[in-house]
Amino acid sequence: MSLVTDATGNDLTYRIIGAAMSVHNEIGYGFKEEVYEKALEAKLNREGIEPNRQFEVFVDYEGQRVATFFLDLFPDKQVVLEIKAFSHQLTNDEVAQVINYLKATGAPVALLFNFGRRRLEHRRIFPAKDMKSAQRLGRDDAVRPIRK
Repeated sequence: MSLVTDATGNDLTYRIIGAAMSVHNEIGYGFKEEVYEKALEAKLNREGIEPNRQFEVFVDYEGQRVATFFLDLFPDKQVVLEIKAFSHQLTNDEVAQVINYLKATGAPVALLFNFGRRRLEHRRIFPAKDMKSAQRLGRDDAVRPIRK
């Protein structure tokens, strides 16, 4: 019996967050993203969660493939999982990347992890109500001053 449920209708995201915390506590910060991706893949496998590492997702338009994404992990094909290893905090650019992955997969929830800091940073992200609005945020949207 699960005391807390998420958008997937179960406790999957909570189990994944716990697995990520375990990985971070065990190996610490300072490695490349791939190290955390492989470690979390191994931990999820041990927890009985199918990790689906480097899961291929396609975007088609009018019968043509216009994009291919490789998700870091797609546990049980329900949760988009994006792993970062930045020394700085997560930004809107990383959130926008995950929103695009949610749109491409139709998944109900995503988890964004940053293993690059002394404390594991994580965010739970849900699809936008209007998924047509997914776009990159941040530098591309900066308003530049008009020079006279």
